[in-house]
Amino acid sequence: MQDRWKQATQLVHAGHEKDPSGALVSPLYQSATFTFTSAEQGGRRFAGDEPGYIYTRLGNPTTSELERKVAVLEGAQAAAATASGMAAVSTALLSYLSQGDHLVASNAVYGCTYSFMTEHLPRYGVKVSLVDCKDIAAVSAAITPQTKVLFFETPVNPHLDVFDIAALTALAREHGVATVVDNTFMTPLLQQPLKLGADMVIHSATKYLNGHGDVIAGMVCGSQEMIDKAKYEVLKDFGGVLSPRDAWLILRGMKTLDVRLSRHCSSAGQIAEYLDNHPLVDKVYYPGLKTHKGHALLGKQMKQAGGVIAFELKQDLAGSIAFVNRLKLWTIAVSLGDAESLIQHPASMTHSPYSPEERQAAGITDNLLRLSVGLEDCEDLIADLAQAF
Repeated sequence: MQDRWKQATQLVHAGHEKDPSGALVSPLYQSATFTFTSAEQGGRRFAGDEPGYIYTRLGNPTTSELERKVAVLEGAQAAAATASGMAAVSTALLSYLSQGDHLVASNAVYGCTYSFMTEHLPRYGVKVSLVDCKDIAAVSAAITPQTKVLFFETPVNPHLDVFDIAALTALAREHGVATVVDNTFMTPLLQQPLKLGADMVIHSATKYLNGHGDVIAGMVCGSQEMIDKAKYEVLKDFGGVLSPRDAWLILRGMKTLDVRLSRHCSSAGQIAEYLDNHPLVDKVYYPGLKTHKGHALLGKQMKQAGGVIAFELKQDLAGSIAFVNRLKLWTIAVSLGDAESLIQHPASMTHSPYSPEERQAAGITDNLLRLSVGLEDCEDLIADLAQAF
């Protein structure tokens, strides 16, 4: 029944199981371990012969509710909660990759994702090829018989390139390659990659899913088989599990995701138009603008354009930094999806793991700034930009 509800209803009710005490809000199971009625029961649970909780690193009722809710929203069979967005990235990729395998990924991704793929995976014998995923022919050419995974974000952090998920997943399936998509910027309310052919979807739940800037978390969504592998072959041993308290906070935050996203997207559209018409702005990257290369996928792949904007000033590095420092209402910080509106300088902050040459190849310039549009009054946000200009 839950998968037939509208998503606004799923946000409030999906995954919830009635509490025996009658509590409206699901309780927080702040327990590291769980008791058994007998030694025999403990043995059965460890052997997998009886369902039930053992130890919170292996599962917890609060975390399980969050996993059920996100799985329903993404249209997945199952989901795994992780301790951070990067734990979601590493868990997803390590669920597929082994020594001797090959990964094809977008040449523009979050900075720590880039570091994991280019510095750590090669240490374990995994080869990595980075390509522009807008170029389907380039992606095809990069795939080898050893390729196991195609990985990309869309829209891309930080410059909001948009990739055609259906086209990329179709190409991957032709070659027997699994596709992993980072859906953080869109959330399952605006984009559902699994329905477009992806095999696994990840989120930094720190961002829009929680929405209040007080939790670090990640989510991995996919088939029951792959999520079981992620949980019991990767998370169990690497240990990047989410705490029950953080899961409880995300469950609370997600109840308002639909109304929050509406405000984020509405304000972001107005601010993108303002920036696009400003004489001191060189270029604006926002899928909601008709001039954006990915605008054609709006309504087809994405329901709305999201709450993140990137733009380039007609300034050098020093001038761009000075603009950021003149802002009063926009907060200088490197997250997104919070109630507060945030601004950051990707080249020196989130994407500093890239070398200057790698940033240039990925289209991350010194005068590129990224905005996460919050829940403040849009007129106040635009007025603050105006005074900084």
